[in-house]
Amino acid sequence: MELPAPLRAALETVLEGHAVAGIAAAGSRLSARYRAEVLDGRLHLDTDEAARAYVATRLPATYAAIRRAMDLFQETLDPQTPGPETLLDVGAGPGTALWAAADAWPGLGAATMVEASGPIRRMGERLAEASGVTQRRWLDGRAGDLVEKTEPADLVTLAYVLDELREAERDQLVDVLWRKARRMLLIVEPGTPAGWRRILAARSRLLALGANLVAPCPHSKTCPLLGQDWCHFAVRLARSRVHRLAKGADAPFEDEKFIFLAAAREPAHISAARILAPPQPGSGKVRLKLCRPDGRADDVLMTRRDGDAFKAARRAMWGDALYV
Repeated sequence: MELPAPLRAALETVLEGHAVAGIAAAGSRLSARYRAEVLDGRLHLDTDEAARAYVATRLPATYAAIRRAMDLFQETLDPQTPGPETLLDVGAGPGTALWAAADAWPGLGAATMVEASGPIRRMGERLAEASGVTQRRWLDGRAGDLVEKTEPADLVTLAYVLDELREAERDQLVDVLWRKARRMLLIVEPGTPAGWRRILAARSRLLALGANLVAPCPHSKTCPLLGQDWCHFAVRLARSRVHRLAKGADAPFEDEKFIFLAAAREPAHISAARILAPPQPGSGKVRLKLCRPDGRADDVLMTRRDGDAFKAARRAMWGDALYV
């Protein structure tokens, strides 16, 4: 996956004239805070330097994860249903979800972004000028303080935010976000065991509120994964020169692991199993780890004897829905 060309150009503009060494140093400090999931009352993105480091080193990966989640979400919707026209993005950062939603649903015309960090909000405002979404409003404040006052939207997004909140705050926020979602809610978290546990808590909360889970879960039963196993997916994105240098990386690509939860007012259009791990192909066969609509998770070996189902399985990727 690659960033949209207008976003790549906008990033080059805002980073122009800033030394890569400084961006890399700020990026290392930022990454340490994210990995440790520090909750000390400080905003992670509290300076212009941190904001530049974020858009250089983290925005591409978070964009790829959100955009991939939207693809997996979108395939469960009735193809005759128009895409969302309005967006409410909470904890918006530099507007990453705005860019992903505009790419996934070109009919998106209006967006409200809630963000407490002044430096990253100002960065997002600059970048969003090239997004193609004409009606944009940025609100200054923490997620829990402002969301209740915002207007409902067709699509509500919360990406890489729950890890910055305490448990009681998370529960309250999920409740409010569902009330604000006219049609659909998308939550994205890092693809770690901790991120998965936060998604599970949100899942339970949304089921209690009567939401329809449409992705990635093909059912509303108890999650079948046990022990050391956890649900997550991955997306590969191309790195720009600045991205590569700022991270001190040699590879021209990065693999971002993520977990997401999509809920909708209407039930899913399709009922198919979800591929929970990279398919393992072999000569005339492919082994898949699946989460099934009946609530089971199991490993399946498919061969040429399975006909069209085998052909579909050979083409499928980690995270795809599959009829078996």
